[in-house]
Amino acid sequence: MRTLLLAAALIAAPAAAQDSPLVGEYSLAEGPDVGGGLLIRGDGRFQYMLAAGALDERAEGRWEARGDTICLTTDPKPVSPTMEKGALIEVEGSIPTLLVTWPNGRGIPGVDFTIGFDRGDPIEDYTQTDGWTMPDDDNRIPRWVELREAIYDITAPRFELTEADGGKLRAIIVPNDIGVVDFDGACLEKTDRGATLRRVEGEMRFVKLDPE
Repeated sequence: MRTLLLAAALIAAPAAAQDSPLVGEYSLAEGPDVGGGLLIRGDGRFQYMLAAGALDERAEGRWEARGDTICLTTDPKPVSPTMEKGALIEVEGSIPTLLVTWPNGRGIPGVDFTIGFDRGDPIEDYTQTDGWTMPDDDNRIPRWVELREAIYDITAPRFELTEADGGKLRAIIVPNDIGVVDFDGACLEKTDRGATLRRVEGEMRFVKLDPE
């Protein structure tokens, strides 16, 4: 992680120098299964990285001093991932009731869904790589689907199914800048050991590394 941050610093374009005691390199002070780093540079730029299980985050941009803190803004501003309806495709010789894929057609497992029918209660479950298919003994007709990708918090408005859909849906996750955090004024505050980053999702504690 530290090597990646330093490499990014070397290739980034220079900016106007800024003076702050928070300038330096930091390591995330969390559990053994979480790794991350933050580099606050004297030229007014920053780099950020996080790896936590299936979640990978990154960001770069500019910072500005606000009193005793500095505040981060991702630049350029990232484009959030989206979900859109796509043409149905076969998986192992048949078309599943519900399939969530990347644009290249590769199936995405672990996407939570709720599917509603022409009668009876909805079903809640999650997708597999090959999608999800109605049980053979259930002859209800799907009318709508709601999807939630929890790791990167990707959602979409309810997909309404028409007669032309035949009770089936393929949803495509368009990644855009997936994993790039949109820091919009998230502020870093100095602590005894390093710094605390206060962002919308919560606080992150960092330890400042000694310069080599």
